[in-house]
Amino acid sequence: MYYNRDMKIHRFQPTEYHTTLGPHISVLEIDGGDTVVTTTVDNAGRDASDTEVTPRGNPQTGPFYVRGAAPGNILAVRFDRIVPNRSIGRTRAYIAPHVLEAGYVEEGRRDGAQGHEGLLEWRIDTGAWTAELLSPTFPAGTLTLPLDPMVGCFGTAPPRGQYIASDTASRYGGNMDYRGFRAGATAYLPVFVEGALFHLGDVHALQGDGEIVGTGIEVSAEVEFTVHLIRGRGINWPRAENADIILTVGNARPLDQALQEATTEMVRWLVELGLEEKLAHILLGQCVEYEVGNVFDPAYTMVCKVKKSLLESVGLELTLP
Repeated sequence: MYYNRDMKIHRFQPTEYHTTLGPHISVLEIDGGDTVVTTTVDNAGRDASDTEVTPRGNPQTGPFYVRGAAPGNILAVRFDRIVPNRSIGRTRAYIAPHVLEAGYVEEGRRDGAQGHEGLLEWRIDTGAWTAELLSPTFPAGTLTLPLDPMVGCFGTAPPRGQYIASDTASRYGGNMDYRGFRAGATAYLPVFVEGALFHLGDVHALQGDGEIVGTGIEVSAEVEFTVHLIRGRGINWPRAENADIILTVGNARPLDQALQEATTEMVRWLVELGLEEKLAHILLGQCVEYEVGNVFDPAYTMVCKVKKSLLESVGLELTLP
């Protein structure tokens, strides 16, 4: 790893945002081991005061330049804290048509009578750690759910000088909308450009698997993250870990291609950890777990998971990533 002997905490307040991930001019230079405390706007470009400060489309904070990062490295990003910083969140109401059977139509789904910009509004209470749906009510009354904030879109700059819209995802990360990217998770991303150029945005106060209505509970947020740089080894697709699991991510359409990418990356990881390839296949055949990330936007996301306790039981030392 590339360590900074004088690890620092940087507080960065963005004034402009990007709706693409790419080789934008960096907003802050940091070192491996440094922590950044910053803010994000919601998917519609609305900030902590609920004011639209930038065009909609998953605006990204950053990018952050990591000194010493070079193509072929791995950028490790630990999400230390993700907290909504306003009291209102918004969602769409209806499941996306392509997530339902062909021809199924819900009457009135386009009536526009859902509040602000046709969206449902939720009251966010970070003291009680809840989100309350303001309207409509359910048979038993108001729907109130526990918060579970996650970062919907983040990644490094893509290769070959590309600027790629923040509504999609690929090897560099992007709009994966996986609810497991919450506080306590560490994501591992391929580095394609000098400095890595890390972007992040699109925080959800809560979201079901798949983001099947096209939104989570969209909010602005304060996010704290810590970076480390890993040299001498690379990865093909994003990886991550938390206290209980390791996981790999595939981003593609159709969904079966994303599953193939995630599964192949997990086989690579298990082999790197010391399993013979045949044993990796045997283990995954009976013990693999899958979750879906985004199934709404241009690239779908599939997550392949293995429990750390299982890996330890077969004698693997978890030197990550």
